[in-house]
Amino acid sequence: MQRIEQHACFGGRQQVWQHASSALGCDMKFAVYLPPQAEGGPCPVLYWLSGLTCNEQNFIGKAGAQRFAAQHGVILVAPDTSPRGEGIADDQAYDLGQGAGFYLDATREPWAAHFRMYDYVANELPALVEAHFDTTPARAISGHSMGGHGALVIALKNPGRYRSVSAFAPIVAPSRVPWGEKALAHYLGDDRDAWRHWDASELVADAQERLPLLIDQGDADEFLSTQLRPELLRVACERAGHPLQLRMQPGYDHSYYFIASFIGEHIDHHARALKG
Repeated sequence: MQRIEQHACFGGRQQVWQHASSALGCDMKFAVYLPPQAEGGPCPVLYWLSGLTCNEQNFIGKAGAQRFAAQHGVILVAPDTSPRGEGIADDQAYDLGQGAGFYLDATREPWAAHFRMYDYVANELPALVEAHFDTTPARAISGHSMGGHGALVIALKNPGRYRSVSAFAPIVAPSRVPWGEKALAHYLGDDRDAWRHWDASELVADAQERLPLLIDQGDADEFLSTQLRPELLRVACERAGHPLQLRMQPGYDHSYYFIASFIGEHIDHHARALKG
């Protein structure tokens, strides 16, 4: 790994690292915030997954999360949202290709060779982080929009791996909204049965662990009724008896202003689970 950025921040260090990813077949960047407590011993890790068009910079520059991570002694890890570079498939649209990995493992060409963000986030990245930084075994995961979808799906598909999961304005039912239908069709093909494995509203029915889901959703979000549709997850959780705390926040939209307003509560939620 090569460290390409480091900045003092709330008594800790905000870093960005680059490495060659075996899962994705390209160089990847991820951000790591090391709180001041990391100087004295191992700390738990909260993984953050960003949304469409984002990279490793958006969360660390806009969410204001470092202040709360420093208070609680939690390491923050924020990867890029897709493979990138020459020779990697892409699309002119913002919601497909580079910057839009959707945290799944693609099976359809030309995407299958590199678009394996699920394998990267669930397996390669934690192994890398735990090998190079002083961490405890405790992990949590969160994200926004496409990244909220990723956080929910990865937690549901890996029982026992995460102590807690949360999301801001997640795409909870990608198989039933335009963003998800487009991405799943391109990355996986037209077999909708295959899509179910990447849809949180479908996965809760057979979840082997009843990990509580914490979701914040702004009621002024421009994508609420068309792309996000949190009511689909609420119905699925009610049917499955899966614990869900869905908080509709009046007046908030889809932006990082929304995330910055509630990120402290989410990090507090995760910190309690990570140290419990």
